Amino acid sequence: MSTGPAAPFLDLRDIRVSYGSNEVLKGVNLSVRQGEVVVIIGPSGSGKSSLLRTVNMLQPVTRGEIVLEGEDLLSGKQDVNKVRQRVGMVFQHYNLFPHLTVLKNLTLVPRRVLREPTAESEARARELLAKVGLADKVASYPDQLSGGQQQRVAIARALMMRPHVMLFDEVTSALDPQLVREVLNVMKDLARSGMTMLVVTHEMSFAREVGDTLVFMADGVVVEKGHPADVLDRPSHDRTRQFLSHTDA
Repeated sequence: MSTGPAAPFLDLRDIRVSYGSNEVLKGVNLSVRQGEVVVIIGPSGSGKSSLLRTVNMLQPVTRGEIVLEGEDLLSGKQDVNKVRQRVGMVFQHYNLFPHLTVLKNLTLVPRRVLREPTAESEARARELLAKVGLADKVASYPDQLSGGQQQRVAIARALMMRPHVMLFDEVTSALDPQLVREVLNVMKDLARSGMTMLVVTHEMSFAREVGDTLVFMADGVVVEKGHPADVLDRPSHDRTRQFLSHTDA
């Protein structure tokens, strides 16, 4: 007997965010399956980053529900630090500690928050650095690395907490074009491993190649969503067509 479709892994319901009288998210609904890669595109000021930040509880929500693995994150009963262990986030700027080596940047929070033994934490850090192609940078300091290398360290640092979902907010937009590919390759590998991902980006080739669902946002609402090729090649809405006409989609 069929049990019906599985419940969404992450479910955003009628998410509204306001700054005073300015409503930046106007009732966003988005369901994400486990292992799905959702790519979010749209013009500046459309609410993309604000939406990601609500999932990581960095952005207060005026109204709505965020349900992760069956738990309402906005119920008031959730420990913010525990939520952020399950929801990793990587930002446009790397936010690495400049006075710490790469290894210590990765192990600081797991040792302090998760109380991981030093040997276990360092072993995992070395493993993740190898996965992002930086095994030889363990003892380096951030200012000794390129922007692309620093961003890969930031991704590895987020993965140290063993998150259930990863959020990426314009992680390549501050990089020189030649460094973008190395960061996108790490994200592609992560997607292939089955990580649930929400990715805000202007990299349309990544959206087309890696995304399972493409969401176009404008003016605080989801205008259109669907399979990346459908949205990019056959957009249904004028607002989507107007935006894509100015991109290399």
